[in-house]
Amino acid sequence: MVALVLSNVGKAYRRYAHPRDRLLELLPPRRPRHEPIWVLRNVDITVQSGESLAIVGQNGAGKSTLLKLITGVTKPTEGAVHRHGRIGAILELGVGFHPEFSGRQNILIAGQLMGLEVNEISRAMPAIAEFAEIGSYFDQPLRTYSSGMQLRLAFSVATAIRPDILILDEALAIGDAYFQHKCAARIRAFRRDGTTLLFVSHDPTAVRSLCDRAVLIERGAIVQEGPPDFVLEHYNANIARREAEYRIRAVEGAVDRRPAMRSGDRKATIEGVDIVDAAGASTRAVLSNASIRIRVTVAVHAALETLTVGFLIRDRVGNDAFGTNTYHLAAPAVPLDVGARYVCEFAVGAIALGQGHYSIAVALHESDQHLVRNHDWWDQALAFEVLHAGGPHRIGIVDLPVTSTGLRRL
Repeated sequence: MVALVLSNVGKAYRRYAHPRDRLLELLPPRRPRHEPIWVLRNVDITVQSGESLAIVGQNGAGKSTLLKLITGVTKPTEGAVHRHGRIGAILELGVGFHPEFSGRQNILIAGQLMGLEVNEISRAMPAIAEFAEIGSYFDQPLRTYSSGMQLRLAFSVATAIRPDILILDEALAIGDAYFQHKCAARIRAFRRDGTTLLFVSHDPTAVRSLCDRAVLIERGAIVQEGPPDFVLEHYNANIARREAEYRIRAVEGAVDRRPAMRSGDRKATIEGVDIVDAAGASTRAVLSNASIRIRVTVAVHAALETLTVGFLIRDRVGNDAFGTNTYHLAAPAVPLDVGARYVCEFAVGAIALGQGHYSIAVALHESDQHLVRNHDWWDQALAFEVLHAGGPHRIGIVDLPVTSTGLRRL
């Protein structure tokens, strides 16, 4: 039986240039005065009853927005969400608690906010008090509690009655290690009884322990889905890529302030070099075998009949790894106007390089190679790093698609 279905779900928020545009949008002649900002797009998820699904991704990827759509806190801009059964959600522990009310009184209020009847809450009250383990403080004002005691109480009331679908947003990062283990045990008990679990966490141990399947969200879209180990491997690779990106950009900024290693007659010059990933974003850290584009911006300063653009990738010690140019690729030519600017892109379907640091040299020249009529040769125009994308360990500057049959007896 299916517990949850999300079909082509998307969520956009409206951004107005000025507060008055909110009102003007409602007045005739009615026309849009806002810019839609999409935080989720084209999300399709099906969760079976009793299944445990982890949702992982970096901060700002859209995980919390996705949970709010599933719980009904907010409505999708497009697509549909179909739920089957009662949902229990722990999105923000302690929401609705009042510091002047006792723990018991806050439980009555919080339980009703969760949609429980007063008699249901009253029957569950002893079990909530026992699970929270806060002793005599249970009937004291919440302002006398420590932060850990408040979290214990909040989790206890949120999980007092087993739901059909339980949604947790970093809920196991609460309290001390003892109470975290206690919370995990309760969640496992719910799972054994048939509760469907949706779990958002940055803790790989908890994801592997509690979940059957995982999805990875980036920039509001699902980019990987499968067993937790498989998805977490991609997630960790993305984190490493982000860290490498920051480090390389910092080094690149320092290099840009030094004299550049360039030569040529300057009839045409290289104005910029960039690496663009599959999503169209500038990057300096790519996964091995990912698709990228090398983008070169050019300015023409003198009359030229033809212009060849080329690039050369070198490893960290300066060995040539790969190079080509528009002449050898038979790229289409365009008329060259003095004073005009042009852009040339090289699409690399799979950058099959091994893990490590590389640089790119770029050249503008005529004919097939830069040694004749060289206009601009820019060595080490850009540095980037190739990160391991998962799979078996390998060494070297190339990443070949190798498999093995293993030993066979002769």
